[in-house]
Amino acid sequence: MTAFWCELAWLRAGPVPSVRVEHADGRITAVSPGAAACPGDHVLSGLVLPGLADAHSHAFHRALRGRTHGDGGSFWTWRQAMYALAGALDPDDYLDLARATYAELVLAGVTAVGEFHYLHHGPDGTPYAEPNVMAEALRAAARDAGLRVTLLDTCYLTGAPGEPLEGVQRRFGDVDVEEWALRSAAVPADEHLRPAVAAHSVRALAPADLAVVAATARARGVVAHVHVSEQPAENAACLDAYGRTPVELLAEAGLLGASTTAVHAVHLTDRDVDLLGGSRTTVCLCPSTEQDLGDGLAPGARLVAAGSPLCVGSDQHVRADLLAEARSVELHERLAGGRRGVLAPAELVDAVTAAGHAALGDATGGRIAVGAPADLVAVRTDGPRTAGADPAQLVMVAGAAEVHTVVAAGTLVVQDGQHRLGDVGALLTAAVDRAWRATERRSSPPPARALPASGATTRRPS
Repeated sequence: MTAFWCELAWLRAGPVPSVRVEHADGRITAVSPGAAACPGDHVLSGLVLPGLADAHSHAFHRALRGRTHGDGGSFWTWRQAMYALAGALDPDDYLDLARATYAELVLAGVTAVGEFHYLHHGPDGTPYAEPNVMAEALRAAARDAGLRVTLLDTCYLTGAPGEPLEGVQRRFGDVDVEEWALRSAAVPADEHLRPAVAAHSVRALAPADLAVVAATARARGVVAHVHVSEQPAENAACLDAYGRTPVELLAEAGLLGASTTAVHAVHLTDRDVDLLGGSRTTVCLCPSTEQDLGDGLAPGARLVAAGSPLCVGSDQHVRADLLAEARSVELHERLAGGRRGVLAPAELVDAVTAAGHAALGDATGGRIAVGAPADLVAVRTDGPRTAGADPAQLVMVAGAAEVHTVVAAGTLVVQDGQHRLGDVGALLTAAVDRAWRATERRSSPPPARALPASGATTRRPS
């Protein structure tokens, strides 16, 4: 198969009818609007979008979905459950969970994911014999699931400004920023994995270390990501320690710019918005996380007006629906300002396609154009939720359930709503159960050894 014929395809100007897309070696070689299908073409009905990009993922968080709502709480109490899970996973657990999580993303039309990766070492912080075995699990998961992963190898050195890592945090951290740079440089690129870097947050790195991460990204020519101002407590701690907001601290460290993505960016001052926009720093919004954890509403429209491109991420995988994430960016603006149509549907499509791929280091991705990856996502326009909708506004009503076919690098990965791996629900059930069994084993004390009865003797092994 060398060509796909699209009933409607999202080209630069929006939906265009009767588009034939040819490909070779994983790239688009020709795009012909108004063309008839040729014998042997694979016909894609509905609206065909470019492959979607999930710009911010913590794959292991998928095991938390539907398990953290019983007692209310806050981001900080949720984090304790996350730490319990993080402290138990070994490379095999991680592979199973990431493979199933990524397969769920592919079912939703995702062909590239940014994995904000900090499960580097063993549960007690001891490096594995193969220092990047957890990263290699993510490579294998991406290959099996049929998408590409940008590995955002995360530098994580302090539990809070000036405080050492404690407990499970020890598995997140390297000895120092130089050791992080050496370890992360040893992860090779291939067709499934693109190496990149991340600074966890201003909580986790001192200003001098933030500057090293920025310099490392520049020297390697890769993108850098960083969590920014997700919680008011983060801002307060940064102001207490350094007299600056997190965004101001990142600006001084040289970590803002067109190759950087700031994740969350919820609690910003006017100056923060100007610094992010003026530097053309991309902002990745994660609406389902911000809803789930009560983070707040990010100033998306103000950031766009200031000059920041927007992309979206699933983050903690409370839902695997990137079209819904993009739609929620606009819905949050409506809640915040009482006005509809703040961001046009085409801007939301751009956030979940081209802008997202660019944030992951691929300036050619997220487009149906010659030279772009041959990633195509066919979305039903005749289903109960989408019937009668203007295709140009489909992002405002469609979701993962409407995705029926996914092509990644020219290969069919999802057909008729079925992933090539089979039953993704069953894969997730098995992987999540395995992860929580590991957590229970790690949290349970070892059984007490029975003492011999009075007068009895114990036999020593020979």
